[in-house]
This record gives sequence, structure tokens and C-alpha cells, in this order.
Amino acid sequence: MQSMTENDLATTENDLECVQVRKHFGSVRAVDDVSFEIPKGSFFSILGPSGCGKTTLMRMIAGFESPTAGDIRIKGKSVIGTPPNRRNVKMVFQHLALFPMMNVYENIAYGLRCAGASKEVIRTKVHDVLERISLPDVANREISQLSGGQKQRIAIARCMVLDPDVLLLDEPLGALDLKLREAMKIELKLLQHQFDTTFVYITHDQSEALVMSDNVAIMNEGKFVQIGTPQELYHNPSAAFVAGFVGDTNRWAGKVTRVENGAVEVATEAGLTMRGSVRGAGTPGVGDTVSAFVRPEFISAEKTGASSKSVDPAHNVITGKVDSILFNGANSRILVRDGAGELIEADVVLTGGTQDLKPKDDVTLSWSPEQTMSFKA
Repeated sequence: MQSMTENDLATTENDLECVQVRKHFGSVRAVDDVSFEIPKGSFFSILGPSGCGKTTLMRMIAGFESPTAGDIRIKGKSVIGTPPNRRNVKMVFQHLALFPMMNVYENIAYGLRCAGASKEVIRTKVHDVLERISLPDVANREISQLSGGQKQRIAIARCMVLDPDVLLLDEPLGALDLKLREAMKIELKLLQHQFDTTFVYITHDQSEALVMSDNVAIMNEGKFVQIGTPQELYHNPSAAFVAGFVGDTNRWAGKVTRVENGAVEVATEAGLTMRGSVRGAGTPGVGDTVSAFVRPEFISAEKTGASSKSVDPAHNVITGKVDSILFNGANSRILVRDGAGELIEADVVLTGGTQDLKPKDDVTLSWSPEQTMSFKA
């Protein structure tokens, strides 16, 4: 994991910076020496399993918790000791916290009224923000009359009407059904571009983070394991945890039997032999334990004995039998049970024709050694 010094982070070009932030609850280190910077107008996600410390970190940024150590800066200025209402940071919660006794206009206007804005300023700002979220005609509707997606946009509008430097979103899509959640991923990204405001998004859902974000921080056990673009995290994970957490993957544990020119040969615990590329910190030696990862989309699956393209002799090859098919239209997935009894996932294209793979078919799986990501344990 790349770390940043205080001098590296000292720049007003960033909307938000955290420098060696820690939060201890007794002997528990909920957030442990976290440093990062977010440039102006970015969509930045913090992705990690439940209990990894991401919500605690967000609460410290918002001012609801005080760090045990470290500094938090907004627009280059430290906000340590500044109460939440004095920080130009707003927050959207999972359950939105819209006021049911107020209509849409009153919900959005509430913060402006609390700030002492005039009726004319409030009217102008509320109608402007409703135009920007493409809901210009709902000002007089009751909250109960809105769809789930509309409520999401109103919750964001209520924050954005106050012109925050940073908008914090704590798993705001968690209460939505699957179809609406998929649509709102696109909506949120478009809204972030529309307002050109830094969004910091907390989630345990990798799909949300990968689809919407400019950069993503992977968090585990209170630490940032890796920060990068979605593509970097997916294709070039720096640690076994990232490889296993981001995206779908097959995983094997094994020992290195040969090392040559940055590549390794691994004998898995189940008795398989495969060649792979070395990833992460530290080059394993012969006898070292490694974790090997291969993503399903990089595995080619062919009926054994079928007249098809020949397998590259440099590729890893495993034979097995189709155990089951996870149908998802043209882009589906098969589960193949190899000779050792392990299940291997591979993506396939199913056209509905007679050549489609079926359960109990004998198959040959193959993939490039470069696609076997091997990490020293």
C-alpha cells in the first residue's frame, strides 16, 4: 500500500485530505493510520466489508466523531475541533432522513431557512436545484408521493442547495430494490458531474464502487489496503485481499515449485499445477505458500474432444465436467468440477444453440499464466 506523508498531502487543490487518521475505541483500532487525498470534483468511494471502519471514518470527516490522532482537512484547512454544523460537509444517509411532515420544497428549503436566507434566495435556490436534478415539477408534492429514486434525488438536492465542499453518502442505495439500485448508480454519477462537487461514497457493494467512482479505496481492518481507479484495482490488485474482494475470482492456495523470470509454478493443495504471474509485495521462492487468483472471464471453456480451436501449449489447462450453469442471458457462467473435486467458475456465451455447454458435459478449461495472479502469503 502506498503511503503519503504530511507534505505530500499539503495542497489546497484537494477538497478533502486525511493525514494519518486514527480512531481507537479502547483497545480496538477502528481506523488505523489512514491517509488519502481527494482532488476537487471527484467521485471517491471507500469500499470494504462490514466492520472494517469505513463508517467510523466518514463520521470523523462529518464531525460526529473525533479522531484519536491525525488531521482532517477540507479545502486545505484543518477541521479538527470544528463541530459538524461549522464544516461545509453534508451527508446523505441510507434511509435519507427526509421530513415526512414537509413537502419537497420545504424539505429542500429547511437548511437555507436555518442559515437565515431570505425567502427570495430560498425560492431561487430551491427551484434551481430541482431543475438540476431533473425534477422541476415536484416542489409541492408530499414525500409520500415520491418514488424511491425521486426520494434519493431530493435527499441529495437538500444537501446540494447548501453548496457543500464535500458530500458524504453512507450506503444510500442499500434500502432500494435491485432494479432501482442499478438505475441509481447511473443517476448518482450524472448528478455528481452535474454539481461538480466531491462525493465520498461509503459502500460494501463492489459494483456500486466500480461503476460510479473515479477512485476507490479498499479498506480492511481499519486500514486502506489500496487506492486506485476501478480498472487498477480490478486488473492490478496490490494484495491478495484486494484480488479476492474486488470482482469475482477463482482462488487456490498452494506452494511454489518453480520460479523463473517473474513467473511461478504453483502446486495447489488439491493437487493441481498451474503457472502464474507474481503480484503484490515480495517475490515468493520455491516452497513458499501463495494464493493464486483467476477471474472467470479469462478462462476459456470448450467441450472436450470437440473440433474447436487448439489450446495454446503455454496456457494452463484443466479438464473437468460441467456441474451446473448459472444462466444470465448471453453472458452466463458455468461451474466446472475438476478431477480433484473443486469447483471452478468460467464465463461462457450461451446462444440457445445445440453447441451450448450443458450440465455433465466434459470440458477443457484453459487460461494464460499472466491471468493467474499469485500473491505471497
